[in-house]
Amino acid sequence: MTGLEVEWYLTRVLDDKLVTGSLGAPGMPADPPEVAAVARGYNYLLESHLDEIDDVLRPVRQAVTALGLPLRSIDDEWAPSQVETTFDVLEGMAAADSMLLFRSAVKQICRRGGYLASFMSTPGIPGFYASGWHLHTSLVDTVTGENVMVPGEGELLSDIGRHYVGGTLAHAAAASPFMTPTINGYRRRRPYSLAPDRLTWGLDNRAAMMRVISAPGDKASHVENRVGEPAANPYLYIAAQAAAGLDGIKNKTEPGAPSVDPYAADVPRLPTSLKEGLAALGASRFYREAFGDRFVDYLVTMKSSEVSRYEAHLAEQPDPQGYAETVTEWEHREYFELF
Repeated sequence: MTGLEVEWYLTRVLDDKLVTGSLGAPGMPADPPEVAAVARGYNYLLESHLDEIDDVLRPVRQAVTALGLPLRSIDDEWAPSQVETTFDVLEGMAAADSMLLFRSAVKQICRRGGYLASFMSTPGIPGFYASGWHLHTSLVDTVTGENVMVPGEGELLSDIGRHYVGGTLAHAAAASPFMTPTINGYRRRRPYSLAPDRLTWGLDNRAAMMRVISAPGDKASHVENRVGEPAANPYLYIAAQAAAGLDGIKNKTEPGAPSVDPYAADVPRLPTSLKEGLAALGASRFYREAFGDRFVDYLVTMKSSEVSRYEAHLAEQPDPQGYAETVTEWEHREYFELF
């Protein structure tokens, strides 16, 4: 069972760049529109910020619910013009379908009103902050319908839930291209950034990769994978999570001790770049067996081409290392309008 919690940006189009910008070429995206923020930051759930953009969000809410998607909330997020949307719990495939439909619908509805919605993790706009896609999951018994992650007294999770977390952590490095498939998304993986940077889990800990939200006897007990980005392919993100968790259950994989300060934990780090993540996926016997050699080789080849184009852009800069410290023009052109 899966719950979606996704952050995204709402911006107002100032110049569509059809006259003043590049229209693109094969292998080269067009210049994205010039945009402006529609609200201020930095606060959570500020009513005045949400009210500023309600006229834009109202048709989004109406369309999403008319499509039958189980919308729970649309809220003002941390950064200026950043929005967070959550959905009620769905089975895995239905959740993936809903995420894909939601992204498409939001982008289309906003653009028809003169706005641009972007699910790019960190747009190249001053003052914007990284967006994430937090994937909430639990497991139910197919006969009884009971949540099998519910812990007993003195536990964070049941044995099944704990091993599910163990499998997820064990295969997280190789799963990085499924959870974070863009160059840009890896900018989230920094210490003390509200995003995980290493293989940790902990009780209600937003710095951990796997946040446990549970209590003994609580039928809503579940885990939250906090490493994903909003641009992720929902089918691959959820499938990679399910496969890794199942492997952990089969092999009774232990996740290690839960962390109180995940950013200081002495555990392996997550890949810090798409290139590093692709190397881990290409070398993963587990995902090759789970998804097939042909699929893994195809994905690694396609995404490696993306890395090569990015590296070629960096090589053209006077100070490639310094230039790459912030969101580059290449990233903004590649992802902002597309996602």
